[in-house]
Amino acid sequence: MRAPLRLLIAGACALGMAAGVARGAPQTRTVLERFTAMAVNMGDPWPVSAGTVEIVIHRWSTEAEREALVGVLMDRGSDALLSALQDAPAVGYIRTPNSLGYDLHFAQDLPGEDGGRRVILATDRPIGFWEATNRPRTIDYPFTVIEIRLNADGEGEGKMSIATRITGNRRGKLIEIEDYATQPVRLLSVRSERRPTF
Repeated sequence: MRAPLRLLIAGACALGMAAGVARGAPQTRTVLERFTAMAVNMGDPWPVSAGTVEIVIHRWSTEAEREALVGVLMDRGSDALLSALQDAPAVGYIRTPNSLGYDLHFAQDLPGEDGGRRVILATDRPIGFWEATNRPRTIDYPFTVIEIRLNADGEGEGKMSIATRITGNRRGKLIEIEDYATQPVRLLSVRSERRPTF
C-alpha cells in the first residue's frame, strides 16, 4: 500500500517528500530492533523544527550485500547505486507518528567504542511529482543516509541526511557523501529496543 510520508522535521515539503511515495512494511514481519528518537532540523534551508521518528529493522544487510552495493557505486556510479538500492529488498522502515513507514533498503550494525554500536541505514529518497517534473537542484540528491551511535545501554544520538548525493572514488576506494542541506537532521535521545533472542 502506498501513502504520503510526512517527515516535516526534515523540511520534507521543500524536497517533495510530503508528496513522495511511502512503501509500508507488512506488520507481520519480525521486528529485530526498534529505534525511537527526537529528530531536530536545525534549519537552512528549512525552518527549525522537531518531531519524533521511529525506525524499525526487520533484518540486517549482509556483508555480501554491502560489498555488492559498494562495487556498483565504484564501477558504475551513483545512478546505478540508486537503482540497485531501489531493487534491494526492504530491511525495515522509518516513519513519523500518524504516517506509514518508508522502506529502508540497507541496514548495517557495526561495533562501536566502549561496547557501543554504530548503525548505518540507507535508502532512496522519495521523489514527489512536482520534483520529478520540474527537476530542481534537489533531484541530484536522491539518497537518505542515517547514522546512529549507541552506547552499551542502547542509548545515543545520530544524524539523518534526508537529501544526499553519494559518489565513489575508485582510485582511493572512498565513498563521499554530500548533503543538500547545510547540516543533517540531528537525532537526539535515541533509544533502542531489541527483540529478545531467547
